[in-house]
Amino acid sequence: MKRTIFLQAPSFDGFDGGAGARYQMKREVKSFWYPTWLAQPAAMVTGSKLIDAPAHDQSWDDIAHEFDGIELVILHTSTPSFGQDIRTAALIRERNPACLIGFVGAKVAVEPDKSLAACAALDFVAREEYDYTILEIAEGRPLAEVDGINWRGADGMIVRNRDRALIHDMDALPMVSPVYKRDLTIEKYFGGYLRHPYVSFYTGRGCKSRCTFCLWPQTVSGHTYRFRSVPKVIEEVEYILREIPQTKEIFFDDDTLTDNHDRVMEMAIALGKLGFGTPGFPVSWSCNAKANVPRKVLEVLKANGLRLLLVGYESGNQQILHNIKKGLLVKVARQFTKDCHELGVVIHGTFILGLPGETLETIEETIQYAKDIDPHTIQVSLAAPYPGTFLFKQATENGWFDSSHQLLDDGGNQIAQLSYPHLPASVIFDKVEEFYKRFYFRPGKIGSIVGEMLRDWQMMKRRLREGVEFFDFLRRRKEAA
Repeated sequence: MKRTIFLQAPSFDGFDGGAGARYQMKREVKSFWYPTWLAQPAAMVTGSKLIDAPAHDQSWDDIAHEFDGIELVILHTSTPSFGQDIRTAALIRERNPACLIGFVGAKVAVEPDKSLAACAALDFVAREEYDYTILEIAEGRPLAEVDGINWRGADGMIVRNRDRALIHDMDALPMVSPVYKRDLTIEKYFGGYLRHPYVSFYTGRGCKSRCTFCLWPQTVSGHTYRFRSVPKVIEEVEYILREIPQTKEIFFDDDTLTDNHDRVMEMAIALGKLGFGTPGFPVSWSCNAKANVPRKVLEVLKANGLRLLLVGYESGNQQILHNIKKGLLVKVARQFTKDCHELGVVIHGTFILGLPGETLETIEETIQYAKDIDPHTIQVSLAAPYPGTFLFKQATENGWFDSSHQLLDDGGNQIAQLSYPHLPASVIFDKVEEFYKRFYFRPGKIGSIVGEMLRDWQMMKRRLREGVEFFDFLRRRKEAA
């Protein structure tokens, strides 16, 4: 087995590359997701090491020595971080000319030849799901015999190998949590709406929804939801409870875990048997959800330890939801949210401004909608046309943005990319700040957050820190405008 490093490279201060599916940027409040898509192949390559430089506040100088004597380096990249990542690849090549360097991630999956052409230090890029791809390379298989890669031949010509088949036996993949425990500092990972410290992992891949903006189902994981058996999921949960005992919450990061009602209820009941949901049990669980989960399902989940759902509402306008193929009715989302409030399930709601069909009127409708349904916390993003998505193709064909532009500014902050004749990007950009202010600066919302702080000293410290970061976020936006 080749001596291998899996790397999330140094990037912008506070840049979260681990959230590869949706938000690759600095956010209004600093948070870091686990680099699960690197940890999975790292768990398969014996003797490998995972380095997540952004979360651990590491510069190139901090990690440069790690590449001495290494034979294979796998970097996760993204459209926003690509420029920085190719600079890191060049530094690795300069320090260790003999090692193989490969990139993985949605960016190179959809633009393999362009990515190789942009980086002379790069030997190959992986397309599709790359767990077994990287394992075969680490085992020493010649690049010409590895499915799912584009690579640079001895003559400098770029070669495309045949496609890699999707993984259907998800139980064959090893747990990622042992890699977290071995190589990462668990306390470095946090989110404003998750209990700290938390651990997250995927119980399955793929999403049947067809949201036009969502990156990974359209580029790497596909629209078929493939999942681990419940006993395998419980095995990893038991490992976390035993080996990472400081964990306060487990987040299941499947795109929409709740789409399969029978499975998620079976999983919840199995978690309940471990103690989740019982008085005094110190760990809760949370997951992504579409805003259409029936109340009877929510009742089972809540009774067995569910604390929070991360819900992508996107917009309060029904036509926009149709435009982005969300497959969700606003009236259904309202009832779902009402059910969650009544059952005591906390919601972190995410919204996107600037999607196709957006107007000043629909933005106002969405702000009012968010205030009406009142999730506990929110995130407001700008529509981002990532290469490989239908939104990118649509925006390019309609002249809504210049595809040569970056998605972030030089500091890693998101830029409003989409601009319409009736609604320029600058207006959409400004409306994000207005959305946040009108949602959070309400007496009832302020009271609920203050009450939360008064009940929990750790939450008090977190919210004060986040408050400073949030106002700094607003200041940076003004400077960027």
